[in-house]
Amino acid sequence: MKIYTKTGDTGQTSLIGGRRVSKAHHRIDAYGTVDELNSWIGLVRDQPVNESRKELLKEIQDRLFTIGAELATDPEKTVKKPLPAILEADVQLLEKAMDEMDACLPDLRAFVLPGGHQAVSFCHLARTVCRRAERLTIALSEQEPVDPLVIQYLNRLSDYLFVLGRKMTLELGAEEISWKPRV
Repeated sequence: MKIYTKTGDTGQTSLIGGRRVSKAHHRIDAYGTVDELNSWIGLVRDQPVNESRKELLKEIQDRLFTIGAELATDPEKTVKKPLPAILEADVQLLEKAMDEMDACLPDLRAFVLPGGHQAVSFCHLARTVCRRAERLTIALSEQEPVDPLVIQYLNRLSDYLFVLGRKMTLELGAEEISWKPRV
């Protein structure tokens, strides 16, 4: 199987279901950003501080492929082969992981500036890409059907990545820098 098909050379691509759309279509932008997020999660997963979280982060990457498939599917077509779906249990898994990490963290009393350690910065980059994926998916949902659990999962995932960044900061002995607004 060749990687290149030459079918996209004119700026068009196919959705699952066969419909051809512009590569600048809002649906392509949404799942392309989810793909970008998946790459950032891979980088976060590869950080030594996350050795104990590798399996969960790999599961998150799997869910992002599921979301990508959902977003890449033409809502007007019936797909021959069933696709995986995001479940309420996927959202609950993120909430449970956040609760466990949060129990070990100091209370949050201010906004936190991203950074403090390169691994933490990677996590904050993943969080901001997740927020963009969420915004694009919400915009898509205002024009075409999108499973509401996809939006909920992306929202919870960005929260998870924020808490993970704080947990990584603590484990790495890095400084968590509070934002002190100049007034």
